[in-house]
Amino acid sequence: MSMIPSFLSGQRSNIFDPFSLNVWDPFKDFSTQISKENSAFVNSTRVDWKETPEAHVLKADLPGLNKEEVKVEVEDDRVVRISGERKIEKEDKNDTWHRVERSSGKFVRSFRLPENVKMDQIKAAMENGVLTVTVPKVEVKKTDVKAIEISG
Repeated sequence: MSMIPSFLSGQRSNIFDPFSLNVWDPFKDFSTQISKENSAFVNSTRVDWKETPEAHVLKADLPGLNKEEVKVEVEDDRVVRISGERKIEKEDKNDTWHRVERSSGKFVRSFRLPENVKMDQIKAAMENGVLTVTVPKVEVKKTDVKAIEISG
């Protein structure tokens, strides 16, 4: 028997090699648990979040959607939820599909904002398939620092 462990030699046929065991991987088939029609759109809804001195700005790429197909909601305590659905294109029995890469289905993205926001002044706009959600910030008052003389 070789002194080189099987995982170093590129072979995994040794029954005593712990790396050759067939172990359940909880993430192996994770994508198949989401329906195929939803998985691509769920995973492809990209959102950028930047903070400026005046506001928090969320930008979501939603190509092919119009504003009627998208919802922006405020949940509970400082949570902004962006959701929507891209409908599946109608199939014609005479069509021959060679490739289907455009995604469809529902999506939901939620973001908990920090305490320095004005939740009642949120604005949303959609232009060229990009949703922009602007959440103004509360003006934070700088605390006055007073030096205390140390006696002793």
